[in-house]
Amino acid sequence: MQHTQHRIVVLGAGYTGAIAAGRLARRLHREDVAITVVDTESDFVERVRMHQLAAGQELRPRPLRKMFAGTGVGLRVAKVTGVDVERRTVAVVDANGTEDLVYDTLVYALGSGWDPQGVPGTAEHAHEISSRPGALRLRERLARLDAGQSVVVVGGGLTGLEAVTELAESRPDLDVAIVTRGSLGDWLSPKGRKHLRKVVDKLGVTAYEHTTVTGVEADRVVTADGGAVPAAVTVWTTGFAVHPIAKATDLEVAGSGQIVVDETMRSVSHPDVYAVGDAAMAKGPGGKPLRMSCASGVPAAWQAADAIAARLTGRSLPTRQIRYFNQCVSLGRREGLIQYVTADDRAVRAALTGRLAASYKEAVTKGAAWGVANPTFGLPVRRHRVTRKPTTAGSTIDAPA
Repeated sequence: MQHTQHRIVVLGAGYTGAIAAGRLARRLHREDVAITVVDTESDFVERVRMHQLAAGQELRPRPLRKMFAGTGVGLRVAKVTGVDVERRTVAVVDANGTEDLVYDTLVYALGSGWDPQGVPGTAEHAHEISSRPGALRLRERLARLDAGQSVVVVGGGLTGLEAVTELAESRPDLDVAIVTRGSLGDWLSPKGRKHLRKVVDKLGVTAYEHTTVTGVEADRVVTADGGAVPAAVTVWTTGFAVHPIAKATDLEVAGSGQIVVDETMRSVSHPDVYAVGDAAMAKGPGGKPLRMSCASGVPAAWQAADAIAARLTGRSLPTRQIRYFNQCVSLGRREGLIQYVTADDRAVRAALTGRLAASYKEAVTKGAAWGVANPTFGLPVRRHRVTRKPTTAGSTIDAPA
């Protein structure tokens, strides 16, 4: 049985999934495609602000239905439980039960969550801020802490730095510390490292450098040298692990569980599947894997959407290569650090610091959220007709009018 609409199912409505869906809707004729986004949340989650949410700040609600209004993108609030890439179906479950959604093209954007890395006690005692529920749990726990109690952030990457400075600034009455395997900001330029240390010292944060955490307990973290750091609350930010669903499919995945893709974000094993954001193992300049970040996820979403639209409409494929320009770090609400980098993400000497950097980072964060609702930058919409007709069987997923 042949149907008329090409069914595009997008898994995940974070930055990458939402941008890809909206861009596809603005590239393709509404009569030709049915675009459905599946996410467990009905609101768009500004993941890069989860440290702010945990610190007690209120974030502006961004309902996905409102963001997608008028685009033709349908929203399904449900949990993805499985993907069958041979049958081209996605198993979802919601309050009404389970269902298989049929797709002709799949955009896999389920992203990543925290990675306890098998460290004993982490799952039981540590908090994560890679999700809204995690950030809200930490927020509630911090609200119950008395003055002088200790909070330890484990992990000295971008997430750890943003978390520890935000918490120290919002709760100067607490004893806040960061534990990092290397030296503080060791990937930054000398100017960047100097500014970071100045801010950390000003906020009263204790830095445990060249320290590996080997266990997390209810009131402390245990270190590899046999010592311990007191911790009424432990926040775990040592990296991200991708959603496990892809690894359970026949898709070709890397050791990390990320879907291996080509330069158009298309699966190298299944041409009807695209992966974007943290879920994708994509190569950047010099053949280096793109890091898990908004900085690489957003352009990957543009690349995938434009490639899908090009292949469906018989137009030329996008040829741009994803590259880096800077790393934007908020250090509380009043301080920031913009580390300029090479195309393959290595720090150069130049860095922007202080209030100007904080304003820059805030503008970037606002711009990323704006980009979800305006995936073609507010430019005139130019929809093209689909020339490639779907051939798989199954019931059509209807897009809203």
